[in-house]
Amino acid sequence: MTERTLVLLRHAKSDWSGDQPDVDRPLAGRGRRQAPDAGRWLAANVASIGIAVVSPAARARSTWEIASAELDAPPPTQVDDRLYAASVDELLAVVRDLPADVASAVLVGHNPGFEELAELLTGEPTRLTTSTLAVLAVPGSWSDAAPRSCTLRAAGRPPG
Repeated sequence: MTERTLVLLRHAKSDWSGDQPDVDRPLAGRGRRQAPDAGRWLAANVASIGIAVVSPAARARSTWEIASAELDAPPPTQVDDRLYAASVDELLAVVRDLPADVASAVLVGHNPGFEELAELLTGEPTRLTTSTLAVLAVPGSWSDAAPRSCTLRAAGRPPG
């Protein structure tokens, strides 16, 4: 395998109206409308997804649940506590720990870590607002992911 595909999906818009802990904050109505667009974009633009690794935050889990419903064959999903409030170093460790036999992966999580990871890996500032995707080409194996080693293939919010 000469190249792998890493997709960073920032969670959809969350609801700030309640007083629940941050990790339990749900999606807002707008977020529930945004998330299917991300799934449809993935279905149309990423050949196959081998695994999804999702933050334990309710808004990230809901985003992936809604987005993945748009895929013909949703991949195995694992919740990884390291994605919640993660630093760029923690996120890089998650990438390097992805299964060696997986050619493409989606991480579903949060900023500022996702923007920092995209910039670290590609050398390009990448703005990731809610429900925005960044698609990176990773040369070699996941463990080879290093600063400025990747290419940014696409970034933005899918049209709704």
